[in-house]
Amino acid sequence: MSDGAHAHPESFISKYVFSVDHKVIAVQYLLTGMVMGLVGGFLAYVIRMQLAEPTGSVPGYGTLNFVEYNAVVTMHGTIMIFWVAMPILLAAFSNLLIPLMLGADDMAFPKLNRLSYWTFLLSTVVLVSSFFVPGGAAAGGWTSYPPLSASAAYSGGHLGVTFWLLAVVLEFAAFLMGGINFIVTIINMRPRGMGFFELPIVIWMQFVAAIVFMLSVGPLLAGGIMLLLDRVVGTGFYDPAAGGDPILFQHLFWFFGHPEVYVIFLPGMGIIGEILPVFSRKPLFGYRMIVWASIATGVMSFIVWAHHQFIAGIDPRLATPFSITTIMISVPVAVMIFSYLATLWRGSIEFTTPMLFAVGTLVLFLLGGVTGIHLGTPATDIFLHDTYFVVAHFHYALIPPVFMAFFAGIYFWYPKMFGRMMNETLGKVHFWLTMIGINVIFQPQFALGFMGHQRRIANPLLFDSLNTVQAIELQWLSTIGVLILLPGQIPFLVAFVRGFFSGEEAGANPWRANTLEWVAPSPPPHGNFAEQPQVYRGPYEYSRPDREEDWFPQNLAS
Repeated sequence: MSDGAHAHPESFISKYVFSVDHKVIAVQYLLTGMVMGLVGGFLAYVIRMQLAEPTGSVPGYGTLNFVEYNAVVTMHGTIMIFWVAMPILLAAFSNLLIPLMLGADDMAFPKLNRLSYWTFLLSTVVLVSSFFVPGGAAAGGWTSYPPLSASAAYSGGHLGVTFWLLAVVLEFAAFLMGGINFIVTIINMRPRGMGFFELPIVIWMQFVAAIVFMLSVGPLLAGGIMLLLDRVVGTGFYDPAAGGDPILFQHLFWFFGHPEVYVIFLPGMGIIGEILPVFSRKPLFGYRMIVWASIATGVMSFIVWAHHQFIAGIDPRLATPFSITTIMISVPVAVMIFSYLATLWRGSIEFTTPMLFAVGTLVLFLLGGVTGIHLGTPATDIFLHDTYFVVAHFHYALIPPVFMAFFAGIYFWYPKMFGRMMNETLGKVHFWLTMIGINVIFQPQFALGFMGHQRRIANPLLFDSLNTVQAIELQWLSTIGVLILLPGQIPFLVAFVRGFFSGEEAGANPWRANTLEWVAPSPPPHGNFAEQPQVYRGPYEYSRPDREEDWFPQNLAS
């Protein structure tokens, strides 16, 4: 074990560009994900402005034809899920937290970690390049279903789809390398005294998410290669005229796609699980129950995929079993949510910015979870499938873990990353603009879904049910929400940059938290700790009656 004084001299390139330090790699993933978040956010603005004024020009972008609109929708979904949620929640936070919370000096395989990031960056370059190839970016939806994605005749774009497939394959290869690193580090590099049930809850969630990703991604990789062969070689795996079946791709996609929801969800919930006890000054309620619930969620995520295909032509006898498993997976998720709410009960709650975002995550996710029941039930899903009700639902399900938990985590661990505090006033302004913007965007979309507003239509005025005063007002209301939400991120960007240069000095443990990352200096030096700390207890010993202090660090002997 070494500290900063023992680090050998490094050039700027080796220290900050081709670094093997897990903290630098975490920041690289974080910044890349944030830049891609700006791209995805701009595409969301284009989508909403187009739907509000479909015959006009989008300010800052121009006019869109139907193919271009579908390309914007496709790239928005792809970027937000694969190039924002995964690099930030899974890669950035795992790289930052796993070694620090284990008291370790780095990941088990630092060079593999570096290769993972640069493979991911290459995938990012390939994806962004697809905007500029002849025919434009992929326009077959983020699910890339054939026949839309199999032939340019159906959705436009040719090279764009090939670039999309190549980028996804590269990105998944990067996260497979990262996942191996996370799992091996957690199993092998825990300090003395830290059994599995002394792990912080966010480490448990990242552990389960990495395993779920590794077990689920194989079928989609195979499906993507088969789709590429269909496009390039003409193999016909998904072409009925050649004996293929397009439904096969849907099965392969959703066998990965639904577990992927939990690959994003679990790390986000883990972040919330770290923040709630700190600012409630209470132990995490039902720690072991939450651990088992996260494992159960990961296992059950593999047996729910066909609820995305109730109207796709699958055997109707499969609808009931998949409906039952879909409803059942809400049980372990509900266990987590209620445990978090119980943690708040009678706590000494301090509404700092991280705590506001943590509580906001729970509120928004409850809306996403409740509306998901309608889509897991065939009787209602048949009518709501592929409408804006679905759009509103999955944004309420994904925005809490992806964005709200991300902001909660950044405000919470920023002092550890950079040694300085972010501005609290700017943070609270950011929180309220974000909460208002999200709800103004997506609440009207539930109503639009009930009106029959289908996804991926560039001009809703062509449909009588949507060419009404009420529907047009709802379109504009949803668009105004985007115009609140996107500028609402400016306080965050200001606080992020300003904190780095002139924020208040943070000290090692500004939140008086128990886990091991707060033992290291802020920011941690090369090697993190002078020597690996020993652990004497679990991570959530707050407000013990036998102690004067209301916190009890894991490394402090009794």
